[in-house]
Amino acid sequence: MKLFPCAATMMVMLASGSALALPGDSADGKHLHEANCTGCHDTSVYTRKDRAVQSMAALQKQMNNCGHATGRTYTEAEMQNMVKYLNDEFYKFE
Repeated sequence: MKLFPCAATMMVMLASGSALALPGDSADGKHLHEANCTGCHDTSVYTRKDRAVQSMAALQKQMNNCGHATGRTYTEAEMQNMVKYLNDEFYKFE
């Protein structure tokens, strides 16, 4: 499997135009998120008023940073799935 290339995936997501058009499987993204992200933080980081992520590009960058922090390398599909889940559930960027 090909490892996650940040720039290529970011371009796909930005070109998609809306949350509904994002590629990926939100249900799988939720499963990956629960298995890998909630050990460091809960979902309140996505809903607070002063959240750091304010755009799709920032969400993609943060996901890449979190991957480095966990020491896990995600495939492009896994990253797309987690970004889709987070955007569908919390951010709703268009």
